[in-house]
Amino acid sequence: QLVESGGGSVQAGGSLRLSCAASGDSNSRRCMGWFRRAPGKEREGVASIDPGGGSTVVADSVRGRFTISKDNAKNTLYLQKNSLKPEDTAMYYCTTIRHCTGIADFLYWAQGTQVTVS
Repeated sequence: QLVESGGGSVQAGGSLRLSCAASGDSNSRRCMGWFRRAPGKEREGVASIDPGGGSTVVADSVRGRFTISKDNAKNTLYLQKNSLKPEDTAMYYCTTIRHCTGIADFLYWAQGTQVTVS
């Protein structure tokens, strides 16, 4: 089970950190990531990370502003979001991913957390 937290409303230029806590089977052996879905738009992969946390992939639209990381000891995945823009407004989902080299092939995701940037 994956449980997200950290969403909310923020002004443009602000920051938020999303967290995703895994219970049950450890996420330490899984490729993990985040995708988002804005109203009226298709799902967009945001970032992914390998099981060890040493290799990441970040979408062009957020590169330089968003950072994905994980703490395997806590079974928790993070997405640090800086310099937020109104176009970052979306529901963000924590997910397991089939391949660590991309941000696609989502396997299992959580309930989502809303981020609103005004």
